[in-house]
Amino acid sequence: MQRVAFLVDRGGRRYPLDEPRWRGDDGSPLLVGPLPGITRDDIDTRVRSQWRYAAALPERFDRPVTLGEGCTPLLPLAVDGLELFVKPEWFNPTASFKDRGTSVMMSALSRQGVPAMLEDSSGNGGSSVAAYAAAAGIRATILAPESTSPAKIQQSRVHGATVELVPGSRQATADEAVRRSGETFYASHNWHPYFLQGTKLLAYEIWEDLDFVAPEAVVVPCGAGSLVLGLHAGFGELVASGAVDRRPRLLVAQPARCAPLVAAFEAGRDEVIAAEWTPTVAEGASIARPVRDREVLAAIRASRGAMSAVPEEAIGPAAFELAGRGLYAEPTSSIVLPAIRDFVARGELRAGATVVAVLTGTALKAADMMGRLFEER
Repeated sequence: MQRVAFLVDRGGRRYPLDEPRWRGDDGSPLLVGPLPGITRDDIDTRVRSQWRYAAALPERFDRPVTLGEGCTPLLPLAVDGLELFVKPEWFNPTASFKDRGTSVMMSALSRQGVPAMLEDSSGNGGSSVAAYAAAAGIRATILAPESTSPAKIQQSRVHGATVELVPGSRQATADEAVRRSGETFYASHNWHPYFLQGTKLLAYEIWEDLDFVAPEAVVVPCGAGSLVLGLHAGFGELVASGAVDRRPRLLVAQPARCAPLVAAFEAGRDEVIAAEWTPTVAEGASIARPVRDREVLAAIRASRGAMSAVPEEAIGPAAFELAGRGLYAEPTSSIVLPAIRDFVARGELRAGATVVAVLTGTALKAADMMGRLFEER
């Protein structure tokens, strides 16, 4: 298989893959250039992790930094008579989908000889980076909002990362990380192009789960949009390789209290407009200025997808409804449930369609928030 040999910024400038770099010279985010995708014959079935799809990556890693991420179950779930599937991503090593991207990103940093790195996160990304940095022998500093769930902070610290809490919003934490990027290599899961190379492998896994058929739609929660972009890239490559004949529609949910992408999507804009948003229990989706806003909006539109802003008062009940079905999803993940109902009411989902909803993280890491929601209930 031919592999691409460059990264590319928004202006079209190319950069080599082996250069430690987190953004373009123009300040824009980087993507890996187009890849040809793989077919079922390229899957290494001897590997019981997402690295079974390693042939889809832009370069070969002889010693990947892996903790066994991927191969999460695909479970049936009925919502008001609509039969669909869910992927509970808390079966990953640090209990969120972030491990998919972190594994590939950290493999690239390790190969490039990066000794120390900086990350900003509202929780799951930070704990994932802390674990994989420990596995790679890379020193990690995690900046997190002071409102981050204590369990996520504790997990990062136990893995050996230095965690610093930043006052203010999630955006304030991201801004502080960028400010410090001149001191320590910034390997943000929202910026680094190889993170998306990991999240794209979820598309390959869903394809294999469904006996090598693409679903008609995938429903996901969204903050910065790395999962949206990963699915867009992965299914796009499957189309390019001829493994499937169409992309699934991307149906994307944000909490109404912080829904900049929904606002831009509904207004027909190509990028997010700065605005003040209110704190939400869906902390993992509370990103006021997504770095890759243009790319996320373009991906949803390219798939003929749709977006939904989930009311705050619907999030807690959704988490408890899923828990009542045995699925202990954190509030950020739980927004997919009311979003599914919204998409059905709007005619975006229909009975008989093959639909996969992604539950990105576990409520075990949001114990304090779940406790408060339980008391309010």
